[in-house]
Amino acid sequence: MNEAADREQTAPLIAEIAEAIRVYAAGSIVRVGIDGVDGVGKTVFADMLARAIASRGRPVIRASVDSFHNTREIRYRRGRTSPEGFYLDSYNYAELYRVLLDPLAPGGSRVYCPAIFDHTANAPVAARWSTADPDAVLVFDGIFLHRPELRSVWDLSLFLDAPFDITIPRGAGRGPGWGSADVNAPSNRRYVEGQRLYLSENKPKSRANIVIDYSDLAHPVIAAHRWPA
Repeated sequence: MNEAADREQTAPLIAEIAEAIRVYAAGSIVRVGIDGVDGVGKTVFADMLARAIASRGRPVIRASVDSFHNTREIRYRRGRTSPEGFYLDSYNYAELYRVLLDPLAPGGSRVYCPAIFDHTANAPVAARWSTADPDAVLVFDGIFLHRPELRSVWDLSLFLDAPFDITIPRGAGRGPGWGSADVNAPSNRRYVEGQRLYLSENKPKSRANIVIDYSDLAHPVIAAHRWPA
């Protein structure tokens, strides 16, 4: 099945979640985090969810943790193969809070910036400041979103779940820059073991409001549902 067909099959689940978010905490900003390991499909899922929410009339802000990387020097200060470095040093959470999460928090200014850094160029990007609608939904995707620095931020959170023997080849299939399809390849050790550290220490499947088994892109299944009152 091709990617377009996979998305079509996922659409009913996306619509169900989008409708629940549309009516959730109306009149206030809602921050939605979409977590999962590299290669699971967070970005495409978040894009589809954002479009579905917007099509139902609620303003959407789309952002990703990938726009908040630390500099290369910080990311690799423990060594280029270090799993601990990947887990602990990849992202600039202080700036993420300052320019995006705090402005969109209750009582925040609503003046936000969705991106600060291009990790491929290892350089800052020009700041694009906007003012959020008071009824907006932030749809934010990324790895490590249930770690201590972030877990209390999300009004709603999702975890897309699939084993590494699916996500690593899935990511590698996207083309150059995604590494080997072999889970055990030395080039994957930093990323797989760093994410295993995160999963072990933070147990995101027990914290997310919705856990989706995303092993089969064409047939996602809600594995846990803990919608807040």
